[in-house]
Amino acid sequence: MAGNGGETYDITSLLSGNDRDYVVRNNGDQVKIADLKDKTVGLYFSAHWCPPCRGFTPKLAETYQNLTSQSKPLEVIFISHDEDEESFTSYFSEMPWLAVPFSDSEARERLDETFKIRGIPSLVMIDANGNLLTEKAVGFVREHMSDAYPFTPERFAELKEIAEAEKRNQTIRSILVRGERDYVLSSKGDKVPVSELEGKYVGLYFNDSRSGEWEEFTPILTQIHEKLKQNNENFEIVTVLLDDEESSFNDTLAKLPFYVIPFEDKSIEKLIRYFELRSLPTLVMIGSDGKTLRNNCADVIEEHGVDAWEGFPFSQEKMGILEEKAKAKLEQQTLESLLVRGEFNYVVRKDGTKIPVSDLVGKTVILYFSADWCGPCHAFLPKLIEEYNKIKSKHPDSFEIVFVSSDRDEDSYNDFYSSMPWLALPLDDPRKSFLKKTFKIRGIPSLVAIGPNGKTVSKDVRMLLTEHGAHAYPFTEERIKELQVEIENMAKGWPEKIKHELHESHELVLTKCGHYCCDGCDEMGGNWSYKCRECDFDLHPKCALEKADGENMGEEDGQNAAQEGYVCEGDVCRKVE
Repeated sequence: MAGNGGETYDITSLLSGNDRDYVVRNNGDQVKIADLKDKTVGLYFSAHWCPPCRGFTPKLAETYQNLTSQSKPLEVIFISHDEDEESFTSYFSEMPWLAVPFSDSEARERLDETFKIRGIPSLVMIDANGNLLTEKAVGFVREHMSDAYPFTPERFAELKEIAEAEKRNQTIRSILVRGERDYVLSSKGDKVPVSELEGKYVGLYFNDSRSGEWEEFTPILTQIHEKLKQNNENFEIVTVLLDDEESSFNDTLAKLPFYVIPFEDKSIEKLIRYFELRSLPTLVMIGSDGKTLRNNCADVIEEHGVDAWEGFPFSQEKMGILEEKAKAKLEQQTLESLLVRGEFNYVVRKDGTKIPVSDLVGKTVILYFSADWCGPCHAFLPKLIEEYNKIKSKHPDSFEIVFVSSDRDEDSYNDFYSSMPWLALPLDDPRKSFLKKTFKIRGIPSLVAIGPNGKTVSKDVRMLLTEHGAHAYPFTEERIKELQVEIENMAKGWPEKIKHELHESHELVLTKCGHYCCDGCDEMGGNWSYKCRECDFDLHPKCALEKADGENMGEEDGQNAAQEGYVCEGDVCRKVE
């Protein structure tokens, strides 16, 4: 049966190239494509430079080895997105399956276009009859591993029913007991029966003790745990430590006042999938009846700090009380309440000069959360510097940026900050964690604008600068509405449809859009495009309407420039479009 809309492919035509009827192993051996007959084939689009790919490949390898050891008719073919053969060879050496030769770039590009690959990792499954089963197998492997086989719609429906039944019948035992292990560990290493947790509220705390998030979050969670104990609440915490080194695990266990699941216990992977873990830290709240009350309380704790204990067990009613307190606190927000903590009442220049926070009062201030180790931060920085200089040239006394670093060492901090023309918080500054919690910073680069009155103006400054550049200043709702009107007016007088020599097969339609890469000049654009949806083809208006004498339409179109390529977010690296 064909899946996913009934598409059918000839695997030989898909994988072969000019004078090539084989794929290769990582030792150089050739395997005839004809030998893949009667097998389910997974086309694995991936690259060594892509962190989500490197995280997923071991899971896929484990799944592949489990299935092939059971003599399941399965093969995986690696289609590389690496930029050089050395990277391909190094990455492919970790894989137990086959690959399209790196040298056959034409075949690799053809496969990309055939399946419209816009993000990696991507895993396309095709059955032995050439029927497309799914283009979203990455998610199924992440969640179900080898249980996803044979990757048919019927199997996915069955897995969904099984998962729903598990949720309905969930108990603290079904969550924490694995095989013959029916205990968790205390900080002393003692085995504590899971039965002792029955009838109690239990927080499942997912984290990695080597991460910065652990150092910031765990002390707060410990204080909350102590306050609830003092208040005679029937509450325990079971830590799911994601450390991959036993020495690190044991060191953490000895210091931790919570229970812990044993090191590298097989239930950890299951719990990650079962609770759909997306970020660290995560705190899942389990009720006294063993049912899940809240999938993640970490955001509540990060927002409210130790005061979050007053919201226990984080029911809708209790959350309402916390939100009212937070609302009152927000209304009282000033720049000093954000940036002054005791003796820490200053920001610094690159030469170390301390600038009192009071000197920034009355200005529009952007808090720039970033780090040297972050690729997207490096990609965005030139754009930010360009727009900062534009705004400062017009508003020298009413605008400033403060760099809030997530770097882990002084050298990285100094190297990255040396290229910036604005102010910063010192590297080891206690205000940084407070600001990240206050503004719920989940990813970087992130920019938050504080208005002259000290109130938060926008948490989406990165998007506003990308789309509008310096024109977005001062980032208020009123200014954004004005820009939206300007964008609408910009296109007045432009033709709705055009024919262009760069895309003669179809008309191009004037389309309001987000970010895209112009197929004419290969630069980034936004707001308006002359687009062919059928072919996913875009032209900047300036490229589409360029006059024969070389003059363009006269509209400034450089404000949306950004680095071409990929942006890595969460579990995928996507092409910028």
